[in-house]
Amino acid sequence: MKRLTAILTLVSCLFAAGDLNAQTYRPGATPEGVVYFLPKTALRISVLVEKTTYQPGDFAPFAQRYLRMNDVGQEPATSFRVVDIQQTAVPVADTAKVYAVKFDARSVAARVTLSDDGRLLGLNVDDADDAEEPATFVPAAKPAPVNPRQYMSEDILSCGSTAKMAELTAHEIYDIRENRSLLVKGQADFMPQDGQQMRLMLEELDRQDQALTSVFLGTTVRDTTEHILWVDPAAFLSESSAKAVLFRLSQVHGLVEPDDLSGAPYYITIDDITQLPPPEENAKARKSADKSGGVYVNVPGRLRASIYEGVRLLQAAEHPAPQLGETQLLSADLFNKHYATRLWLNALTGAVERLDADQPK
Repeated sequence: MKRLTAILTLVSCLFAAGDLNAQTYRPGATPEGVVYFLPKTALRISVLVEKTTYQPGDFAPFAQRYLRMNDVGQEPATSFRVVDIQQTAVPVADTAKVYAVKFDARSVAARVTLSDDGRLLGLNVDDADDAEEPATFVPAAKPAPVNPRQYMSEDILSCGSTAKMAELTAHEIYDIRENRSLLVKGQADFMPQDGQQMRLMLEELDRQDQALTSVFLGTTVRDTTEHILWVDPAAFLSESSAKAVLFRLSQVHGLVEPDDLSGAPYYITIDDITQLPPPEENAKARKSADKSGGVYVNVPGRLRASIYEGVRLLQAAEHPAPQLGETQLLSADLFNKHYATRLWLNALTGAVERLDADQPK
C-alpha cells in the first residue's frame, strides 16, 4: 500500500475525536500539522463456493441397456456447496479516534508516516509499512473440453437412429477397454518400444474411453468462485454470543443475501474476549496528560469470531481488536530535542511495535 509521509518541524499535543470532527478534518498534512486516525479491526471473510453442473449425455437412456450402468441422471442438475471459509482481520481507519500532531517549536523535526486511509504507521522512520492485503483466490485452470464425436467411427455417425448409435458406441468402448487390457498384459499386436510410448498409448486409450463413456454418463463441470464479505464487529458485539445470519446458500442461486430465505443460513457470532485492566477513570489526570502532548497509540483488545452452518461450528478464530481496547498517550517528552526518537506502530492494531531513541550528538 502507498504511504503518506509528512515532514514536521515539531511534534506537539494531540486532540481526541471530541476535539476533531472526522467529517471536517481529513487525514494528512495541514497548515497546523498532521491529522491521523488510529485503526480498528474489520473482518474480511472469504467464502469459496463450488458450483456443480451436471448435463446428461445424449445416450443416457441407454446406459443401463448397453453399459449396465444404473442410476444415470436423465435431467440437468445444478448444486452449490461451500468448500472453504477464511476470515482475516484487516485494519481500517477508526473515525472515532482522530488526532492531530501540531507544530511546537520545543520539539524536534519529525516525519509522520500515514497509510492511504490516514492511519498512523510511524514517526521518524523510513520502513513503516502498512498491513499486507490478503491474497485473492485464483481458480485452477480447467482442461479443454473433449468432443466425444471425434472418437466415433463413420459407422456410428451415419446411423439413422439414436438407439443404434448408442449400441455401436458401446461396442467401441468395449473394444477400447479390450485393447487396453491386451496392452497391459503385453499381448497386443503392436507393443510399445519403451515405457514412455507405453504411457502415451495408455493415456490415449483412457481419453477415448472417458470421452465415449461421457455420452452415456453425462458431464459434470465444477466451478469455484470467491465471495468476499466484510463484517464490522461493532454490529455484533452489543449482543454477545447471539447468532446473526452471515449469508445464505441457495441450491438454485448459490450464495445469496442474509434476508433471502431461499438459502440455508450460515451464522456468525463475535465475542469480546479482551482482558485488559480497567481504563483510567480519573478524568482530571487524563486531561492533564492530554495537555502535556505526545502521540496516541492503541492498546488493543481481542475478539473471537465463530462461523456456523446451522448449529454446526465450522470454525472459530481470535483476532486483535483495537476498538475493544483503549488508547494510550506516549508523552511528548519522548520527542524533545534531546533525543531522536523513532516509533513503529503495528499496522493492524495501532499498538507500539517498536520504540527507540538516539541521543543527538
